[in-house]
Amino acid sequence: MQIKFGYRDNFLCEIRPTGLLCSECMYIDGSTAVIEARDLKHKEVNDLCREAMLSGVSKIIINNVFGQRYIGTRLYNPDGQHKVTITINKFPGNDLGIFLDGHRIIVNGNAQDGVGNTMNEGEIIVHGRAGDVVAMAMRGGKIFVRDNVGYRAAIHMKEYRDKLPVLVIGGTAQDFMGEYLAGGVVIMLGLGLKENENHRANYIGTGMHGGVIYLRGHVEPHQLGKEVGVRELDDLDWQVLQTHVHEYCRHFSKEPAEILNGKFIKLLPVSRRPYGNIYAY
Repeated sequence: MQIKFGYRDNFLCEIRPTGLLCSECMYIDGSTAVIEARDLKHKEVNDLCREAMLSGVSKIIINNVFGQRYIGTRLYNPDGQHKVTITINKFPGNDLGIFLDGHRIIVNGNAQDGVGNTMNEGEIIVHGRAGDVVAMAMRGGKIFVRDNVGYRAAIHMKEYRDKLPVLVIGGTAQDFMGEYLAGGVVIMLGLGLKENENHRANYIGTGMHGGVIYLRGHVEPHQLGKEVGVRELDDLDWQVLQTHVHEYCRHFSKEPAEILNGKFIKLLPVSRRPYGNIYAY
């Protein structure tokens, strides 16, 4: 019983009215809203973000974030025109940018699990590392992570109509990167690995049936899922890489020529229906 009430208090109990929060924890200076999140629950942070967006600001700065979840959700705007840039100082919690629909999120710190979960459009830039299941079910927009990511990055990432999701990982990933990948572009640059050191992930691309993965650096054949094939890059691949690597370098003050001079391989699915033999139809 104590655990139950402790959990409830941590998330939804004693949520303060939005009007009170606006007067005590947020101020607006021209086109910028500044939120002090130190003592706020995750719903309170997101209530303030929504109020700030509806007020017409173009920038939201959230200071002293310590694990509050779902930042960037509930910012759907029916007219589709007004977009905001959210700068997060410190460490957001799980599901950062879940269902993000066109806004831009910049994290000055590390991020936890589920960054860009089911993201539809927009951009997330993490000046640090990110946890597990980054870009899970993402179907549009771009995510740039300066350093490493955890397990199952890009799981079931997919393309939707004219949308092409892009995930760029500056470092390396843990196991099952690109699991069940159905569409989009995943780029893993291997920055920070020692010379000739293998990427850390095993089972890369397990169940992959769409999209493409570009890997810079070294992997052994046993690290790859049996559903992927290794190919050399063609001219179109290099154009894709140059576009997204240059963008990564602009975000994180890196040198693109040094990165692009590295050895890249391309991973593609060997089948569009890798488990078709176990289906009833």
